[in-house]
Amino acid sequence: MNWRVVVRPEAQGDIADAAEWYEARQEGLGTEFREALIQVLDALADNPLLNCRQHPRKNIRWRYPQRFPYRVIYEVIETENLVVIAAVLHAARHDRHWKKRV
Repeated sequence: MNWRVVVRPEAQGDIADAAEWYEARQEGLGTEFREALIQVLDALADNPLLNCRQHPRKNIRWRYPQRFPYRVIYEVIETENLVVIAAVLHAARHDRHWKKRV
């Protein structure tokens, strides 16, 4: 079963900011960051339920891209076969940054 993956505008901004930061540190690293996130999104389209729930009442989960210390925080809406990417944040950031988005 394929799931539809939707990236919220706030998460798109997170991705752009992080990719820009990586690109400023080393040429091509921002592109590698984006490619790692594309792999995560493709994996979520295949099976978003693979990762554990991280919220007691909502179906919020997260997944880490390879090589980069970021969390892709997403909500699974099973009735619609929909995955909504709420945030892409550095793993060290406090949970309050993503909780206000869901």
